[in-house]
Amino acid sequence: MVSVMGRVTKTKQPRGGYIKPKDFNVIELNDGIDLYGEENIHSTLIGLAVDYLTRFTMGTSLEKTFKISLRGASIVNESDYAEELLNGISGLDDNSIENACKLVGFDTAFRAGIAGYKPVHTIQPDCSTISNIRTMVERSRTFNDNYGPIVKDGFTFEGGYTQLISSGDGDFLTETTLWDFKVSKKDPTNKNTLQLLIYYLMGLHSIHENFQEIEKLGVFNPRLNKVYLLDINDIPSEIISEVSSKVIGY
Repeated sequence: MVSVMGRVTKTKQPRGGYIKPKDFNVIELNDGIDLYGEENIHSTLIGLAVDYLTRFTMGTSLEKTFKISLRGASIVNESDYAEELLNGISGLDDNSIENACKLVGFDTAFRAGIAGYKPVHTIQPDCSTISNIRTMVERSRTFNDNYGPIVKDGFTFEGGYTQLISSGDGDFLTETTLWDFKVSKKDPTNKNTLQLLIYYLMGLHSIHENFQEIEKLGVFNPRLNKVYLLDINDIPSEIISEVSSKVIGY
């Protein structure tokens, strides 16, 4: 099973990338808050915790929000503990954020297999990490107020997978924009922009009709508090065609 990101990693792109990150329009959202410089858990866990807690605080049920975490827990026979962690999430208090950080640790078992899984009991975010996660979720909610509403989240691409890409899940759709959330300390790379284009093209081939209305690709990074936007009409047709055939396999 090859994921979207797995395919992106193995794809040799043209110089600068199929879609150059500098082609995106950058909007800085300044809230006057500085994040703590150090965090004590892996950036992947932080990204997932911010992503899932944002979905939950905006109305998605806990079970749907953490569905991949729960599936991963089942694979490693930790469903009871996962349910205990899930029941301990009620908002953005310290305990909820700590439980979310542990719970998303199960995602690895589902996404990468048991070999990559490490016991979630060892995940212990410190005060600075918890504070940063809270701030990033709050920024994500402000982002939704300005660029939303979100019409679909945590979607997969049934009907759009191919022999080259057999798994992958997107973050958010608003009415006319496909969004990817990143919590990197750096601006998007050409791997990130290719990932977003693949999501869009797979979405068009999928069962989700919402993708027919999508006009823009967007990245929101709550760590940097920046929005990156690109009109799909500004992407050359030959790029669309080449990524569709050579990268995705349509």
